[in-house]
Amino acid sequence: MASTALGRRRHEVPSALRGGRRRANLRALLYLSPWLVGFSVFFLYPLLSTVYFSFQRYDLFTLEPVGLLNYRYFLRDEAAWTAIRNTLWLVVVMVPLRVLFGLGVAQLITKIKAGAGVFRTIFYLPSLVPLVAGTLGFVYLLNPGTGPVQAILGAVGIDSPDWFGDPAWSKWGLTMLGLWSVGDLMVIFMAALLDVPKQLYEAAALDGANAWRQFVHITLPVIRPVLMFATVTGVIQTLQYFTQAMVAARVASGATDSAGSVFVPGYPDQSTLTFPEWLFHQGFRDFAMGYACVLALVLFAVSMVFTLILLRQFRGFAEEEA
Repeated sequence: MASTALGRRRHEVPSALRGGRRRANLRALLYLSPWLVGFSVFFLYPLLSTVYFSFQRYDLFTLEPVGLLNYRYFLRDEAAWTAIRNTLWLVVVMVPLRVLFGLGVAQLITKIKAGAGVFRTIFYLPSLVPLVAGTLGFVYLLNPGTGPVQAILGAVGIDSPDWFGDPAWSKWGLTMLGLWSVGDLMVIFMAALLDVPKQLYEAAALDGANAWRQFVHITLPVIRPVLMFATVTGVIQTLQYFTQAMVAARVASGATDSAGSVFVPGYPDQSTLTFPEWLFHQGFRDFAMGYACVLALVLFAVSMVFTLILLRQFRGFAEEEA
């Protein structure tokens, strides 16, 4: 009898534990349900739908399976590869220049003793300007015919190039626009620079290190995680570069939304055509939704690669600090 009762109690204990674990799991699912619903509705379902439509000929009205036809067309699409080259040019040129310029401005402001708040406000305000308004103003300022920049340069005998009308200068014009709105990076770098221990600079100065050696051997190693964050996020944002290129090309080409007006994306000569802009044109201008889904998946895959690199780098920094 005693052995039977003992066996019954042993059987009841695991059952109680299983019931407790089940309630704990249900409680955890309840707490996670807002995130799970949001993830499923706003990420997982759109991603799976994009994959499905990439194998279809879809124009919002008809749906026809075409297999890998959209993917084969992507490999032969010259405009898509032109957009890829333009986007990579912006990644290789504009992202490093923005990081260097933002770091330089932040370093300068942290060294200024009088009027630092004024200069910080001046450099940060452009990043608060809406993208469309800022691009419109920038195209107007750099207009070689009526812009004030040409008027000022012309007074001293310098001819300004056609920044947004010449294929050789159009991407440089977009790069200047990116440098003008570098205030967001400046604030991040200022926070990182002010967090560098002053004792390190004092010890280096006692050892005879000049300002450059202090910057290379003290400042850069300490703010390296912030530099990596700014670089990788800048690359991801540039891979999605759309609004500035679209608005600048439309304004420079003189196209309007009136009847009979035709806008050619990437004006001039597809020099400002970015990959997201071509994706938009295919999906919402030509209504080639199936092919646009292929372009969206390519953009997602490339962005995901850089995101994984970012996470891996941060994991490496955490392990080094530990």
